Amino acid sequence: MGRIERIWIKSSRRGPMTEVSSAVLVAGHGLEGNVERRGRRQVTLLDRTAWDRAAATLGAEVDPTARRANLLLDGIDLEDSRDRVLRVGPCRIRIHGETKPCERMDEAQPGLRAALRPRWAAGAYGAVLDDGVIRVGDPVRWDDGPGEAASS
Repeated sequence: MGRIERIWIKSSRRGPMTEVSSAVLVAGHGLEGNVERRGRRQVTLLDRTAWDRAAATLGAEVDPTARRANLLLDGIDLEDSRDRVLRVGPCRIRIHGETKPCERMDEAQPGLRAALRPRWAAGAYGAVLDDGVIRVGDPVRWDDGPGEAASS
């Protein structure tokens, strides 16, 4: 089982990431107040271990806000998680795919884009299935019950 380590809301494209201690997830829409709340990419998630591994390959400390994800998770491996359901606090998020690193990563740290390419290190994106409030410290786990994707 993992936990939510940090939560960020982006109020405008290319705008600053605002760190919050709690946020509202809205089914079918994503994080309340976040600019990107569409289709299958309603919320973005980043795995702390994968982020630290990528930064270590560069020999640099890079703040995870550079990735511009909404949730930083500790203890959850997002690699190959497409179509799985992740329980985040009281809510569920269906993972739809891997978040590909863009050129903005190299603006934050030269070489970061390439360091984030292997093993879903840039994170994942998904759609919110349940309304609810999530908080830093909330538990996170795979919800692979009946009708859901099998454990990997």
